[in-house]
Amino acid sequence: MGTRYNITLYPPEDIELDAKTIQQEIDASLVRINQQMSTYIKDSEISRFNDSQSTEWFPISPEFLKVTAAAQTISKMSNGAFDITVGPLVNLWGFGPNFKNNNPDDAAIATARESMGYQRLELQQSPPALRKQIPGLRIDLSAIAKGYAVDALAEQLEAEGITSYLVEVGGEIRAHGRKVNGDLWRIAIEKPSTTERIIQEGILLDNVGVATSGDYRNYFERDGERYSHTIDPATGKPIKHRLASVTVLHESSMMADGLATALMVLGEKQGETFLKDNKLSGYMISRAANGNGFESWHNFSDELFIKP
Repeated sequence: MGTRYNITLYPPEDIELDAKTIQQEIDASLVRINQQMSTYIKDSEISRFNDSQSTEWFPISPEFLKVTAAAQTISKMSNGAFDITVGPLVNLWGFGPNFKNNNPDDAAIATARESMGYQRLELQQSPPALRKQIPGLRIDLSAIAKGYAVDALAEQLEAEGITSYLVEVGGEIRAHGRKVNGDLWRIAIEKPSTTERIIQEGILLDNVGVATSGDYRNYFERDGERYSHTIDPATGKPIKHRLASVTVLHESSMMADGLATALMVLGEKQGETFLKDNKLSGYMISRAANGNGFESWHNFSDELFIKP
């Protein structure tokens, strides 16, 4: 996944745990997930599926299918704002593995869009398999697989009898239970500033998954214009709205991860409607209309915020 992870846990007093063994089991799980869903591993499941030009059913693992199915659900919920086949556009704009400051024309964008579209990907539950409707279709689960990894590790800990933990993989989080002193877990939502690392809000986590997506770390500027790494599949171009960061709470970190990306594509106005219509909890930070500072909107309960 090209990132780091951190796990904090408090085991029950009546359970003897070997930290080294747990570490090895967690590392093995992450290696397995990478082998399924990493586009940077040439013989991973996803790489082999992407390299295949066949339009027949391609057998995959149940875990790979679970993540892909969740991605497709979010695509349908968001009318395609979230799309795991958007890779050709990401690469075209230069945000792929080899960064380039590209400026594609409309013809190039149209050509790239011919080989994408989440509707062109079919799923089969039993036996688990995927099928392309066009040979050149490729998928990328990087906007949802980290959240799945968080869920998988959390479930692994619970299977060991550990019910008080905070799991974080690349910024995606899931918390359960309470700390040893009885307090809820607490995290910070970062202000989407490109010049400093500063806290926007502190929140308490009560048995929930958390994911944040933003455009303030990965972008480039050309001729005074900002180009985000987040591509809108509907236009084929980087997003242009004022939304800079969105944090989503959901019982599943995997769903929170994908939904946060979808909301970044939708923007502040459509995003607010999306959260309300789907009864989801979100915190959105947008650049002020006058270009000076930020403004926020959220539907978190007051009890979630850490009081000064």
